[in-house]
Amino acid sequence: MNDSERDYDYDLFVIGAGSGGVRAGRVSASYGARVAVAESAALGGTCVNVGCIPKKLFVYASHFREDFRDSTGFGWTTPEPSFDWSVLLANKDREIARLNAVYASLLSDAGVELVTGRARIVGPHTLEVAGTRHTADHILIATGGWPSLPEIPGIEHAITSNEAFHLKELPRRALIVGGGYIAVEFAGIYHGLGVETTQLYRGPLFLRGFDDDVRTAVAEEMRKKGLDIRFDSNVAAIEKVTTGLRAVLEDGSSLEADTILYATGRTPNTRGLGLEELGVEIAPGGAIVVDEFSRSSVPGIWAIGDATDRVNLTPVAIHEAMCLARTLFRGEPTKPVHRDVASAVFSQPPVGCVGLSEAEARRAYPQVDVYRSRFRALKHTLSGSSEQTMMKLVVDRASDRVVGIHMVGPDAGEIIQGFSVAMKCGATKAQLDATIGIHPTSAEEFVTMRDPV
Repeated sequence: MNDSERDYDYDLFVIGAGSGGVRAGRVSASYGARVAVAESAALGGTCVNVGCIPKKLFVYASHFREDFRDSTGFGWTTPEPSFDWSVLLANKDREIARLNAVYASLLSDAGVELVTGRARIVGPHTLEVAGTRHTADHILIATGGWPSLPEIPGIEHAITSNEAFHLKELPRRALIVGGGYIAVEFAGIYHGLGVETTQLYRGPLFLRGFDDDVRTAVAEEMRKKGLDIRFDSNVAAIEKVTTGLRAVLEDGSSLEADTILYATGRTPNTRGLGLEELGVEIAPGGAIVVDEFSRSSVPGIWAIGDATDRVNLTPVAIHEAMCLARTLFRGEPTKPVHRDVASAVFSQPPVGCVGLSEAEARRAYPQVDVYRSRFRALKHTLSGSSEQTMMKLVVDRASDRVVGIHMVGPDAGEIIQGFSVAMKCGATKAQLDATIGIHPTSAEEFVTMRDPV
């Protein structure tokens, strides 16, 4: 490091202590960099506080009702279960507080200075936090995203996923607006907790971007469970009435609910950081435009995670953080890889997938073979549930390489995680065929499908 770089207070100043920002700070410090991280809210960002972690805890909570019912087919007799929302909230809050403390320790133990307050870039290599100025050779924007709301009359009566984790009372009736994974997950959560739940989506089928067989299977299974899902429907206005909230739909009909939760998208959280004034290129939706190394258009300013709107997943932000630290402080220029990123939707039943959808594969390869299976899992031969699992392989015929793996069913995320390793290794259909399955499991279906559809 040369003398001019030592003139700065820090080698790296990170704005945002979410998963990506904390990882970038910790790893950079381990490489010898002087690092500070600024955060104005709870440590851990969206994922820890109002995202992945509390959401998964709520999914667990909401699925117990089904588990209790399924157990009777196996000889269990239980009294009618009751649910206490306040207990779930208190236990969730305690776990989140523990994780906040863990993140603080991770930064402290790595020698990273935590600066409390919202940072703003006020000049080249210069930031201001709570009235104090700091200088840094490199500035990293890792501020994540924020729920976006449409501009319709009465939208102030709606909540987003941010507020959904802190409701003082569980609503009796809930209306979920949106068709992405957050909307689908909260529809399952509320329904599982006994809330009368309706989900609206303006398009013909939710989970846009996922494989069509996945989307269809999830819709069918959710409706089997009693969820009221309405496609090609959208809210025109929300009114507060004596009995709660009334959503007036674009077709003139209306629905009443106690809570209306909007999950219609998220926007990069990049406003008010001083980026535009410095000349940092910002895309129309608010995302910071970066190159393959996460470098912005202004030297010394970098960005990772949801603030760049590339692949908005916590592990991707962490991967980008690791690459950035290697690039800046280890002398190993490293580009993040955004291909074949496995993901899960904790719907009920859950989704797991990696690679290309069938439609994407057909656009990418001249000839594609598709293997698909739908079946009733062994558990449900006694539980009495009609839930079906769907599993699908997409194969490039010319190379025999598996280019897409998709699943809807229990433990989909756990199963796909392992298969994503195989895909990263370039697994072929012949290699899957040569793999002996574990019986009886659902996962074995991926290595026993022989005939393309």
